[in-house]
Amino acid sequence: MTSHECDVLIVGGGLGGVAAALAACREGHKVCITEPTRWLGGQATSQGVSILDEHDHIETFGGTAAYYQWREGIRDYYRDRYGLSQAATDADYFNPGDGRGSHCCFEPRVGLIALLDMLREPVAQERLEIFYDTHPVEVEIDGDTIVRVHLRQPSHDRMLQIEAAYVLDASELGDLLPLAGAPWRTGAESVDQTQEPHARADGPAPQRVQRFSMPFVVGLSKPGQDHTIPCPEGFEASRDRQPFALTGYGDSGAPVCNAFDTTPGSPDSLWSQWRVLAAHQFMPEQIPQDLAVIICPGTDFAGGDLIEADDCRRRRLVNEAKQLSLRYLYWLQTEAPRDEGIGVGYPELRLLSEAMGTHDGLAMAPYIRESRRLVARTIVCEQDVSVEFQPGARAVFCEDSVGIGWSPLDIHPAPEDIDLSRKTRPFQIPLGALLPEQGPGNLLAACKNIGTTHLTTSCYRPHPVEWNIGEAAGALVSYCLHQAVTPAAVHSTAKHLRAFQEGLPEQGMPLGWFTDISLEHAAFVPVQNMAARGVITGSKNGLLFRPEGAVTPEFVQQLVDGGVESATLASKTSRAEAVIAAAGQLGA
Repeated sequence: MTSHECDVLIVGGGLGGVAAALAACREGHKVCITEPTRWLGGQATSQGVSILDEHDHIETFGGTAAYYQWREGIRDYYRDRYGLSQAATDADYFNPGDGRGSHCCFEPRVGLIALLDMLREPVAQERLEIFYDTHPVEVEIDGDTIVRVHLRQPSHDRMLQIEAAYVLDASELGDLLPLAGAPWRTGAESVDQTQEPHARADGPAPQRVQRFSMPFVVGLSKPGQDHTIPCPEGFEASRDRQPFALTGYGDSGAPVCNAFDTTPGSPDSLWSQWRVLAAHQFMPEQIPQDLAVIICPGTDFAGGDLIEADDCRRRRLVNEAKQLSLRYLYWLQTEAPRDEGIGVGYPELRLLSEAMGTHDGLAMAPYIRESRRLVARTIVCEQDVSVEFQPGARAVFCEDSVGIGWSPLDIHPAPEDIDLSRKTRPFQIPLGALLPEQGPGNLLAACKNIGTTHLTTSCYRPHPVEWNIGEAAGALVSYCLHQAVTPAAVHSTAKHLRAFQEGLPEQGMPLGWFTDISLEHAAFVPVQNMAARGVITGSKNGLLFRPEGAVTPEFVQQLVDGGVESATLASKTSRAEAVIAAAGQLGA
């Protein structure tokens, strides 16, 4: 048994876990992070989903400063190693994959490289220690406090025990929640539990967990080449049951008709949704072929629930999901209808093992859409975020906001469930959703295991939202360590909540939705602080603050009602000047 001590233990090295580690380390704390695979980064790296699931404002607003640093690190990797085409050079925002489904698409391994570059300094300064191939097996609790976590390292045939003041569960399946005795849910809740209009009317169904997938990377070689894999066992049964198809929609909303059209900017190509590296973004001959990550309904595995499975069954389910993905690849290579309408199959698709860091070319770990969900102090429900119930420009206001996000309710159904997709309003991340309603007081959720429901977990799982959740959790425990208070006290005490929130925009973390006030804008911090308090609520019809707009009597009254002296605002000619002048008057 090897023992370690730290201020913050983070179990799980996905985007939430890495963001939490960065937040705690930059405040000088000693952090240990454990990861069950060989790669940090979770859904963006080891799980292969390197097509970032982001909203349309993301290039100028909607992510944290650290998240933007990671994205730019990915872009810099390609800029530094390859010559960009003129079109890519002239683009406002370089996208290595030029993918229609995302503003930033890249190879999974490059996402990992950019993360490791961000972690290099805290590791060198011995503030961060990373443990790979590490799995939690037991939690020691004294009263209502976790004192240490026991973990297994199979590759080293040893056990670890790590003692920490705070423990963050950033694992993909919420593995610490049952070990620590924190209340949790999984699957679909009932209407009686959540009062959600689209929840189940016939009672909860914890077994109805969203499907997981095993993505893979392929290259599109020149026509005439044959990279067809051997026919996987069970191919016909999977083909007919899924069923296998080329499923996608073009910019017009019509079904995709030219699935493998590689023409730059092609609006109706499924390939452009999957592509993570586009040869036309680089100088001739620098990138020999397009690369794409394949994840679609054809790879969604419905044969079992990883959450409730023991280790043996979990390995079997993952292996079965891998076989499903290989069957879908074989179908693409041999039976998918060709764009030109002559013949079937794309044997020129080549499985690329090196892109995923695995021997079989499939993702290192399954892409998890639904985790155990903490029964938290705050549970985000459908009616809080859905456009059906929020008529304004934003979702329900959260006075304890620690971040923001925007993504639809997008349910990949369990067997026998219906597919559900609903538009949402731009939403906030409530601090109460990170804190357990009961259980250890030094345990926080730090990824998609926060207090959501079966319906809303889908809009809190995308890349920038998971990152923001983890970064907020790391910032919270740092505040608690500096102030000698508990997370529960921060949440329930106005003085601490305001002081904690005021520190977040200073670290580049937005708390409310104003898309024309970027992180670099001089008014960003005061606008975000006032938005967090509800002093500035924004228009009901849009997401703009209009910083150069006139200081109207109505705007002055908003600030005065929030505690600002009217004399401070008398000579100000723009809304941005007014909030900057008012900064500091709103004490915690």
